[in-house]
Amino acid sequence: MTADILIRNVRPFGGEPTDLYIRDGWFAENPTQKPAIEIDGSGHIALPGLVEAHTHLDKTLVGMDWFENRVGPTRNDRILADRRAKQELGIDARRQSARQIMQTLAFGVMHIRSHVDVDTEIGIANIEGVIETRDRLKDLVDVQIVAFPQSGMLVREGTLALMEEALKAGADVVGGIDPASIDRDPVRHLDAIFALAERYQKPIDIHLHEPGDLGAFCLELILERTRALSLQGRVMVSHAYCLGMLDGQRQRSLIDALAAERIAVMTVGSPSAPALPLRILRQSGVVMASGSDGIQGTWEPWGNGDMLERAKYLAQRNGMTNDADLSDAANICTFGGAEGIGLTDYGLSAGCRGDLMLVKARTLAEAVALTPQNRTVIRRGRVVVRDGVMSEELRNVE
Repeated sequence: MTADILIRNVRPFGGEPTDLYIRDGWFAENPTQKPAIEIDGSGHIALPGLVEAHTHLDKTLVGMDWFENRVGPTRNDRILADRRAKQELGIDARRQSARQIMQTLAFGVMHIRSHVDVDTEIGIANIEGVIETRDRLKDLVDVQIVAFPQSGMLVREGTLALMEEALKAGADVVGGIDPASIDRDPVRHLDAIFALAERYQKPIDIHLHEPGDLGAFCLELILERTRALSLQGRVMVSHAYCLGMLDGQRQRSLIDALAAERIAVMTVGSPSAPALPLRILRQSGVVMASGSDGIQGTWEPWGNGDMLERAKYLAQRNGMTNDADLSDAANICTFGGAEGIGLTDYGLSAGCRGDLMLVKARTLAEAVALTPQNRTVIRRGRVVVRDGVMSEELRNVE
């Protein structure tokens, strides 16, 4: 249940103390009469709900037995191991997606874009499971589902038809992966993805791990199709490692083109992949988002889904140490993520969604550097987490 709520003495983004008022689930001007609920914000920093712009809700092993990882080092090794694990470990996409969502809600994550596997072995079962979770938990978290051909699309006959089936079932975004190195036909792969997006009026989010010149070539193909179909502001490229491997003019021209076509870039700040030129991307006007990627899965054993901690990782990975840099990292995990996944009415101003978190810190930079816990999380005017403790009625949700 939501109620009119006044949060007193908070500092939006680390600024001057003020009060925030939520009426009927939306931020509003301060009330003229006493609200139903008042909370003392104790001078804590207020941020809008954190944005998890890239994860895999159907793959997490949160709450399951420890997975002894003996998987080989290549991406193909991991894809094969992941397919086996779905069967051998009995990973239930509905249950596991709910577990991850509830874990990350406690950190203040209220907006999630999740890539969910579609392939010829499981069909769209994972899509259906995460759709069930999305609809069941919609009052707590906004979830976007990307139909994701993890094992390839053209190389596994029937996957393209399953992608279309997933969109008809309720997936929100068309996904893709490494058009050259996995499908071995970047033109056909991208033509198929953009055709689906046009037919079903959906945005696009493509995993692009392709290195160097190969990745740059794929980016150029993505740019061409975005222009041709007027999909500016509706395309995201996830990872885009190639941008961290190019030098000089080619890197700059691609970045300028991404900005011109309003193609967003998502980075997780992985320590094992080339670092993207974050400063250049931001200064050039490219929308930057971030995410946790897999959380405690067969690909990697770590991660907790705390997007404030992810901002710290981005800063560390990119040598961002001054306060302005740390604030930029926080922006990537809030406003950047929101714009990247197409959220509207996002922020702390009157007329925005009544979602916020309170974190105990003196400045936004300190919040990123120290990632304080015991946060208070308010979703559409409902206090769901208070000082790090989940509301009693939500503690066993899965």
